[in-house]
Amino acid sequence: MNKTLGLILIIVGIAMLVWTGFTYTKKEKIVDAGPIQISADKEKSVNWPPYAGGIILVAGVFVFVASKRK
Repeated sequence: MNKTLGLILIIVGIAMLVWTGFTYTKKEKIVDAGPIQISADKEKSVNWPPYAGGIILVAGVFVFVASKRK
């Protein structure tokens, strides 16, 4: 179980180091006046610092190595 968790953390950590965020489009209502509705597409972004991926990667390596010792 701990080996699997360690591998997952390692993969997520590497992915977070390679990709530092992503963007997505959300449709938002601008005007809602009875039967008339006006909406616009707004682009949102989700970013995380690169050191977060490094911390998760190191934690994954630690969990993986600790599970081998048992």
